[in-house]
Amino acid sequence: MSPEDAPLAGLRLVEVSAFVAAPIGGMTLAQLGAEVIRIDPIGGNIDIGRWPLAPSGTSLYWAGLNKGKRSVCLALDKPEGREIAAALIAEAGILLTNLPSAEGWMSYAALSARRPDLIMLRLTGTHDGGNAIDYTVNAAVGFPVATGEDERPVNHVLPAWDVAAGLYLATGLLAAERRRTRTGRGGEVTLALSDVAYATVATLGYLADVQVNGHVRPPLGNHLYGAFGRDFSCKDGRRVMLAAISNRQWRAIGKATGLAEKLEMIGPLMGVDMSDEGGRYAARDAICAVLAPWFAARSLPEVRAAFEASGVLWGPYQDFGQMVREDPRCSAANPMFAEIEQPGAGRLLAPASPLQPALPPRPAPRLGADTDAVLRERLGLPHDTIAAYRAAGLLPRDS
Repeated sequence: MSPEDAPLAGLRLVEVSAFVAAPIGGMTLAQLGAEVIRIDPIGGNIDIGRWPLAPSGTSLYWAGLNKGKRSVCLALDKPEGREIAAALIAEAGILLTNLPSAEGWMSYAALSARRPDLIMLRLTGTHDGGNAIDYTVNAAVGFPVATGEDERPVNHVLPAWDVAAGLYLATGLLAAERRRTRTGRGGEVTLALSDVAYATVATLGYLADVQVNGHVRPPLGNHLYGAFGRDFSCKDGRRVMLAAISNRQWRAIGKATGLAEKLEMIGPLMGVDMSDEGGRYAARDAICAVLAPWFAARSLPEVRAAFEASGVLWGPYQDFGQMVREDPRCSAANPMFAEIEQPGAGRLLAPASPLQPALPPRPAPRLGADTDAVLRERLGLPHDTIAAYRAAGLLPRDS
């Protein structure tokens, strides 16, 4: 796909953000062809050095979240620097931010006075403007308590609510831009990180289960709730996840393992219907007792060979290293991936948008690398003015 054919070609926005959610929102749009101008203070925002780091000190985290954007650095601690930023925001007409201030130069009131049809997407912690991050939100929404095998909460590594919020931000921005196209009206759209999590819990039925049935989902280890699914250990120490959420998948397990008759005996013995998800869930321990020796007698390659083209729903557990070294889905064999040259880190395998066909993946910019070019292109500033701004300490020295 060429840049001219990208779905969001011609869309431009300014991003003033840090950490995960808002940068994912901006990157999602950039991967679809939007011009995303990220503005940071000189030296970078609070997330510029977040782990993991390359040997050079470059943040691989920051680079991963800012692919395909343009980077501008300004002295945002000075009125003159904030004035330049406000001018860039007004020129673009769209601002994406997770900075908390609703007053001052970055307020919707101040910026929309410069451009009445301005669209502002602002991420907050809670619906009333309170502070929150993924890890504090996650602690409150039940999942860590329902994870593991006892009453001790288990946090997951994935910042799931940040990721989901970033995608909501991209969707919200496109919805607001579509409304502006129809009506000419801009507006301020807010999204609370905690609302993303609470809405998800409600959407998946966990709140209704409490309200309707008085039932709170308990921790179940690696069992799949309400159906059959669990992890199994192979002869070579590798582990796999096995699941059946349809009768066809359930029958495929019995056929591929040769254990169909033994598995069907469980139903009459336990008085459950093995053709029903709930019945298989009730009989999960007995099912696992039948299947566990089959996996324990086979290595992962042998399991893969038995399940290949069988219709069995399964997958191996992998660490990040095994993903890179062994999984063809995490390689250039997958059209989503390609190698890029990332400044400060070298050659990296990077994803394009999962929506295919897509623009090829592009590296994140060096911090501040596009400052001069953006000021020339978007504000029409001549070289002498930019040089004067730099001499006054409003721009980075090496942009």
